[in-house]
Amino acid sequence: MASPDDSSDATPASQSPQGELPLPFPEFSGDLPLLPARMVNEFQYCPRLAYLEWVQGEWADSVDTVDGRYRHRRVDTPSGDLADPADTAPDSRQHARSITLSSNRLGLIARMDIVEADGDIATPVDYKRGKRPHVARGAYDPERVQLCVQGLILEEHGFTVPAGALYYAESKERVRVEFDDELRALTRSAVDGLRHIAAGGHIPPPLVDSPKCPRCSLVGICLPDEVNFLARMTEPPRPLAVPREDALPLYVQARGAKVSKSGETLEVFVDDQKVAIARLGETSQVVLQGGVYLTSPALHELMAREIPVTWLSHGGWFLGHTVGLGHKNVEIRTAQYRASFDDRHCLRLARGFVAAKIRNARTLLRRNWKRGELPADLLDEFRRDIEQAERAGNLQTLLGVEGNAAARYFRHFREMLGNTDSMSASFDFQKRNRRPPADPVNALLSYAYSLLARSVSVAATAVGFDIYRGFYHQPRYGRPALALDLMEPLRPLIAESAVIMAINNAEVRPTDFLSAAGAVSLTGDGRKRFIASFERRLSQEVTHPMFGYRVSYRRLLELQARLLARHLLGEIPEYPNFTTR
Repeated sequence: MASPDDSSDATPASQSPQGELPLPFPEFSGDLPLLPARMVNEFQYCPRLAYLEWVQGEWADSVDTVDGRYRHRRVDTPSGDLADPADTAPDSRQHARSITLSSNRLGLIARMDIVEADGDIATPVDYKRGKRPHVARGAYDPERVQLCVQGLILEEHGFTVPAGALYYAESKERVRVEFDDELRALTRSAVDGLRHIAAGGHIPPPLVDSPKCPRCSLVGICLPDEVNFLARMTEPPRPLAVPREDALPLYVQARGAKVSKSGETLEVFVDDQKVAIARLGETSQVVLQGGVYLTSPALHELMAREIPVTWLSHGGWFLGHTVGLGHKNVEIRTAQYRASFDDRHCLRLARGFVAAKIRNARTLLRRNWKRGELPADLLDEFRRDIEQAERAGNLQTLLGVEGNAAARYFRHFREMLGNTDSMSASFDFQKRNRRPPADPVNALLSYAYSLLARSVSVAATAVGFDIYRGFYHQPRYGRPALALDLMEPLRPLIAESAVIMAINNAEVRPTDFLSAAGAVSLTGDGRKRFIASFERRLSQEVTHPMFGYRVSYRRLLELQARLLARHLLGEIPEYPNFTTR
């Protein structure tokens, strides 16, 4: 690829053993997108990061990115014009801020913080949030490459650009960057490299034990150590993908309640009285049950911030959720659809889901059995169920194995509910039933499964999946099949465990239930108390059996969805179901 400076340095064919003529770069056309200068920076820093952001459309904020936007707020305000140098006097000076220029010939686009021009000599100035690094060239290569892209674009617009500048906001220092042949070659190499990986459609491998990863905002999406560990079984991963979670769901279930936006908060009104306030920055999702009214400004703000709104029926059944434009990562959905039409792949994943569910059910029984030790013959029966699940020859056989194991499990479920001899008869569980649940325990189980399905659906959608196309659960109108697949191993550990704790700790009482026409449901106050129990369970941490670090169940939902995506995209050979002992 020839660049503007190639033609002046070209050696005539008569003076060179191999004659070379500068060839113009073919102008971009059609729907081929221009490469942003920032993405070229990301590629030079980490090719995988550039692929995640540019090709798969991933993004996540961190303290660094938020602080960077804050420090950029002044230069992000456009001011001044940049006139064509051919139309300006030789001694004229120009100063333009926050302008966007592009070049179809180079296939590049950049938003430039500041451009200073003296006649036809231009200098791009790029603002950086930190301190000036004390390195040989005055700055790191990714920042120098990004600045050089801006210089190349300015040259396409008729300017002469011998150098640029980087301004470091924290140390208030300005570093000059010469656009020499070496930097120009490095920049063109980065541009070509980014185009190559984007066209190839294969995500670059993650960095190995790199010091770049801990400060990367996309580390919880990239999962570099986890992917390397599962692909190569090398060193256990660092706990980079399990940050502290400060945002929590906002539940609103009062009949006729209204949720509106006021500044940076959501306000909840009941009968025109303000009853609750939630900060938008501390809200992970909004869960509305029954006839709750959400104002348009509030909905627009939630969609703009990628905060999902979940809709539940009056009885607590998951109806669906509202998001903004949705996830841009079509690669994940393509891989999901491809695998979902492969019977062998579906069966392999389904075996893992069911076997892990039985293992976790057995673990829950062992942990909570109230009368001595869990009988050895019962453990043997579960062991046979697991072996049969792992050997099932088709989905129908697997359904039968799961049904037998579930029946056995729920026959002994009452053994985990405290001292059943002294408990109220309201919690004397006999068997699992649903649609409608006929007793308080079944009502709690059904509600817990609905809450878990909602949580898994939100996590899977955030990753980029289509929750209505599963592998074990077959498509059915309105059924979130993939969410049901992912939640199978987690039913005992999250939903059923929350029910056991709520009953045994007397967080829900017999008076928290209503019975009508053979159906039992929770009252408003009972739902409120059980939601607190369920959310507390999601916040509890557990040691990951494969990775060794502590992770909350809330974060685990997204982690498992991302691991499934990594498996479907071919980065790890098998999907690692979560099981605990």
